[in-house]
Amino acid sequence: MQYDVIIIGGGMVGSALALALSNAMQTGQMPEQKIALIEPSPATMPQQKIEHVTDVDMRVSAIHRGNQAFLQSIGAWQGIPKQRLSAYDKMRVWDGIGTGHIQFDASEMTEPCLGHIIENRCVAAALINEIQRQGKIRLITQKTTEIERLSEENESYYVHLDNDDLLKTSTIVAADGARSFIRQWAEFETREWDYEHHGLVCTIRTEQSHQLCAWQRFTPDGVLAFLPLPQDDNGQENLVSIVYSCSPEKADSLLALPDDEFCQTLSGEFEYQLGRVLEVGPRAAIPLRQRHAKTYVKSGVVLIGDAAHTIHPLAGQGVNLGLMDANVLAQEWIRASRRGLALNDGLTLQRFERRRMGENLSMMATMEGFKRLFAPQPPAITWMRNWGMTKVNQAPMVKHHIMQLAMGL
Repeated sequence: MQYDVIIIGGGMVGSALALALSNAMQTGQMPEQKIALIEPSPATMPQQKIEHVTDVDMRVSAIHRGNQAFLQSIGAWQGIPKQRLSAYDKMRVWDGIGTGHIQFDASEMTEPCLGHIIENRCVAAALINEIQRQGKIRLITQKTTEIERLSEENESYYVHLDNDDLLKTSTIVAADGARSFIRQWAEFETREWDYEHHGLVCTIRTEQSHQLCAWQRFTPDGVLAFLPLPQDDNGQENLVSIVYSCSPEKADSLLALPDDEFCQTLSGEFEYQLGRVLEVGPRAAIPLRQRHAKTYVKSGVVLIGDAAHTIHPLAGQGVNLGLMDANVLAQEWIRASRRGLALNDGLTLQRFERRRMGENLSMMATMEGFKRLFAPQPPAITWMRNWGMTKVNQAPMVKHHIMQLAMGL
């Protein structure tokens, strides 16, 4: 079975690329291509009702406005149940050591919201459902076991599946995550290091409403984020997803606490901004590592999303960068196909790499700078940090620029 493109990895980023290409063929923007998406465990949409903290998956993302527009344009956003969407129109950031704080409001930009907090599985399921509805992409629910290159001169590959099927293609897209098998097989070089932090994630219920606000406190141990989730079945807005970037020792100690002690400890860590934490769902901690491929393209193999770059979850930009990769790669392929160029055309893939690498590196450097700035510092640096946050909060033009970047506009 021969394909023009094989996309390996059907999470949010790989499926977004597949659907963007499918939609381009559906609407006549792109000639018909034979494309396969390989994903052994495609996401399925959860029930619409949310009754308990256990009904919400602990893996959520903050989808910014730019990527909302992208997902709408390819027909996926419309498939996400409204009961599973939580728009946030405010953001509150403050320094736990001092008085520095910044407040962002969508109303200052005359925008309806800053973004949406959504479970990863809901976005992925909406993408998969629309791919299957359009019927332009073949979804293969097998596992890739081996990649074989025909020769050094010939950019053609065999993709072996665990049911012994053999696929042939000239273009492979690696969207298989941070531990990408394809990236390792193709021997892409990376720059990477441990943040020496773990990201502790879970769903909680708070005493007070989250006010459709994304909250972030910089603590001596790391960054604690409270992200607003949709209303529960009773209309209450007090379900929150947390991401606590902290030392491995701190994460282990929090994981070991009984639920009631965890809730009590977390309430104090968050300075009771939303009252007491009343309930907590399952908890998990994920080691955080920065990684960036030195190139995204090599001999017809393309890296996108976490396969190409992983960053600190400080501002929730990881999946947004990946969706922007998918959007730009689809744009370049639509443009190339209109000019009669093959999808593995070297100049086309290099143009994709140029468009995305600079933006990804810029965001990664910014997040690294924030991470270092809010690490434990001498009192003089801490005072300057607090002073700087307060001054930024008093500068409308600076805040507007930051909000535009955060919204992907």
